[in-house]
Amino acid sequence: MDKLIVSSPGFDNKGLIPIEYTGRGQDISPELILENLCEEAVSIAVIMNDMGHPVPAYNHWVIWNIPPASTIPADIPHGLRVESLGNAVQGRGYGKNRYRGPKPPFNWSHIYHFNVYVLDCRLELPPTARKRHLLEAMQGHILQQAVLTGHYK
Repeated sequence: MDKLIVSSPGFDNKGLIPIEYTGRGQDISPELILENLCEEAVSIAVIMNDMGHPVPAYNHWVIWNIPPASTIPADIPHGLRVESLGNAVQGRGYGKNRYRGPKPPFNWSHIYHFNVYVLDCRLELPPTARKRHLLEAMQGHILQQAVLTGHYK
């Protein structure tokens, strides 16, 4: 099986995340491009972690049951379920059921990981689920995973 590669036309891996994808801008999710997606994929999950937050791996976004595709579009709508994305479910990240972009305090620079998981099933989790619930539910179902890293100050 080929290695999954995640990229974004909005910023380079390890590059600066543009303001439109942050809490200081439009606060929209970036487009994610998936290369080498395996044929056995049933669904995709994404967890966005703030690696600079005092709480280890604090997360800004959790979404799962995304249909397999080479592109996850930008500007995913807010809400518990995303009809335009095959009824994908957005769990609780940063206190909301939506993407919440970087907004570090005091002009500090933080590193953000967009972790993408390719799964062999759809997950039966309620929208009240958080990152830890998603990680538990994915155990034994991850076919591929990759990360896109960005930073914001």
